[in-house]
Amino acid sequence: MNFDDQLHRYFGVRDVDALTPDALEAGLERMRVDFGLETDGRRRFALWSLMFLLGAAPDLDEAFEDPADRDAARDFMEMMERAGGDE
Repeated sequence: MNFDDQLHRYFGVRDVDALTPDALEAGLERMRVDFGLETDGRRRFALWSLMFLLGAAPDLDEAFEDPADRDAARDFMEMMERAGGDE
Protein backbone atom coordinates (compact mmCIF):
# COMPACT_ATOMS: atom_id res chain seq x y z
CA MET A 1 0.00 0.00 0.00
CA ASN A 2 1.53 3.24 -1.17
CA PHE A 3 0.79 6.23 1.09
CA ASP A 4 0.03 8.62 -1.79
CA ASP A 5 -2.23 6.06 -3.45
CA GLN A 6 -4.14 5.55 -0.22
CA LEU A 7 -4.58 9.29 0.24
CA HIS A 8 -5.98 9.51 -3.26
CA ARG A 9 -8.20 6.45 -2.81
CA TYR A 10 -9.79 7.58 0.44
CA PHE A 11 -9.54 11.36 0.29
CA GLY A 12 -9.23 12.29 -3.39
CA VAL A 13 -5.90 14.09 -2.89
CA ARG A 14 -2.25 13.08 -2.94
CA ASP A 15 -1.15 15.81 -0.55
CA VAL A 16 -2.32 15.50 3.06
CA ASP A 17 -2.07 19.29 3.45
CA ALA A 18 -4.77 19.67 0.78
CA LEU A 19 -7.37 17.81 2.87
CA THR A 20 -10.42 19.78 3.87
CA PRO A 21 -12.18 18.86 7.13
CA ASP A 22 -15.16 17.43 5.21
CA ALA A 23 -12.94 15.36 2.90
CA LEU A 24 -10.99 14.10 5.91
CA GLU A 25 -14.11 12.92 7.73
CA ALA A 26 -15.61 11.31 4.62
CA GLY A 27 -12.34 9.53 3.83
CA LEU A 28 -11.92 8.33 7.40
CA GLU A 29 -15.42 6.88 7.32
CA ARG A 30 -14.55 4.94 4.14
CA MET A 31 -11.36 3.74 5.81
CA ARG A 32 -13.27 2.56 8.89
CA VAL A 33 -15.61 0.55 6.69
CA ASP A 34 -12.75 -1.00 4.73
CA PHE A 35 -10.85 -1.71 7.93
CA GLY A 36 -13.83 -3.53 9.38
CA LEU A 37 -14.25 -5.63 6.25
CA GLU A 38 -10.58 -6.34 5.56
CA THR A 39 -9.44 -9.89 6.31
CA ASP A 40 -5.79 -9.66 5.23
CA GLY A 41 -3.71 -8.86 8.32
CA ARG A 42 -1.12 -6.81 6.47
CA ARG A 43 -3.72 -4.65 4.75
CA ARG A 44 -5.57 -4.18 8.07
CA PHE A 45 -2.33 -3.07 9.70
CA ALA A 46 -1.63 -0.64 6.84
CA LEU A 47 -5.11 0.86 7.13
CA TRP A 48 -4.80 1.11 10.90
CA SER A 49 -1.39 2.79 10.52
CA LEU A 50 -2.76 5.44 8.16
CA MET A 51 -5.70 6.05 10.48
CA PHE A 52 -3.23 6.38 13.36
CA LEU A 53 -1.21 8.96 11.44
CA LEU A 54 -4.42 10.90 10.83
CA GLY A 55 -5.42 10.71 14.50
CA ALA A 56 -8.37 8.38 13.97
CA ALA A 57 -7.16 4.83 14.63
CA PRO A 58 -9.37 2.52 16.64
CA ASP A 59 -8.12 1.32 20.02
CA LEU A 60 -5.60 -1.51 19.74
CA ASP A 61 -7.73 -3.97 21.69
CA GLU A 62 -10.64 -3.34 19.32
CA ALA A 63 -8.52 -3.27 16.16
CA PHE A 64 -6.40 -6.40 16.60
CA GLU A 65 -7.36 -9.75 18.07
CA ASP A 66 -3.83 -11.16 17.80
CA PRO A 67 -1.49 -9.99 20.59
CA ALA A 68 1.41 -9.96 18.10
CA ASP A 69 -0.50 -7.49 15.92
CA ARG A 70 -1.18 -5.28 18.94
CA ASP A 71 2.51 -5.38 19.83
CA ALA A 72 3.44 -4.43 16.26
CA ALA A 73 0.99 -1.52 16.42
CA ARG A 74 2.48 -0.36 19.73
CA ASP A 75 5.94 -0.53 18.16
CA PHE A 76 4.68 1.57 15.25
CA MET A 77 3.19 4.12 17.64
CA GLU A 78 6.46 4.38 19.57
CA MET A 79 8.45 4.70 16.35
CA MET A 80 6.21 7.54 15.18
CA GLU A 81 6.50 9.23 18.59
CA ARG A 82 10.30 9.06 18.42
CA ALA A 83 10.31 10.34 14.84
CA GLY A 84 8.14 13.30 15.88
CA GLY A 85 10.48 14.38 18.66
CA ASP A 86 9.19 16.83 21.23
CA GLU A 87 6.93 18.81 18.92
